[in-house]
Amino acid sequence: MADWGKISSRGDVEDRRSFAPVAFGGVGIVGVVVMLVFSYMTNGEINVVDVLDKLNNVQIDQQQSISNKDFDGKNSYQEFASTVLGSNNDMWSKVFIKQNKTYHPPKLVLFRSSTNSACGGATSEVGPHYCPNDNTIYLDETFFDELKTRFGAEGGDVAEAYVISHEVGHHAQNELGIMNKIYESSKDNSSEMSVKLELQADCFAGLWVNSIKDMQVLGLGEVHEAMDAASAVGDDRIQKRVAGHVNPETWTHGSSEQRVSWFNSGYEKGILSVCNTF
Repeated sequence: MADWGKISSRGDVEDRRSFAPVAFGGVGIVGVVVMLVFSYMTNGEINVVDVLDKLNNVQIDQQQSISNKDFDGKNSYQEFASTVLGSNNDMWSKVFIKQNKTYHPPKLVLFRSSTNSACGGATSEVGPHYCPNDNTIYLDETFFDELKTRFGAEGGDVAEAYVISHEVGHHAQNELGIMNKIYESSKDNSSEMSVKLELQADCFAGLWVNSIKDMQVLGLGEVHEAMDAASAVGDDRIQKRVAGHVNPETWTHGSSEQRVSWFNSGYEKGILSVCNTF
């Protein structure tokens, strides 16, 4: 396990895991389970941007608080998520300063099953994802059990930190105006643009790992957990497991090889310019 105690920064994390679930709504940019499986089962006849537009308009019920003593007050997972988020915020603040820009940190919401979001709602099935409408990352950490049991990932705290950092990468894309440009120009090639967004976010996650390597947070070989997680959510690997065949024309996140390669680019070089996937 990584030595997260060497990181003193903390991000804004709200724990809603003691709240009752709400009705389904919303979809995430890293919604690998629902989005990809549906795409594969429909032979790729799905426009990612259209789906985002429709699901953003879904109305959901008000969540009601329930008693759950497991999540009374801060616990170790909330502290872990806050540490990873805070460390990412430190890196991006420095990156933005170099570009004479101001970085506005995102919020991270921990939830179970489903919860309200400005993108129509967040659900566990969608997986960890970023909502640009409220600048918030939504995470049900039970997703990582699914990642291991269904998609064969090794798991581990560094793998989970990679996923959080990937989502912070989407926030950085939003802050930099990249996301809006893509949505405005991707109606005819939404899958291709989605892949480029995802691979860039993988590269951004690599930048974060590079930013903490001198702090001796990660032990020998622990960065492999992040690369293994990136590989596990490659479109080709998921397609093979779900549909039994691979169809690159329906990819929305990139192949396992591409995801690992772009993560490594950010990790090895440590500079923003190497993450230009467009």
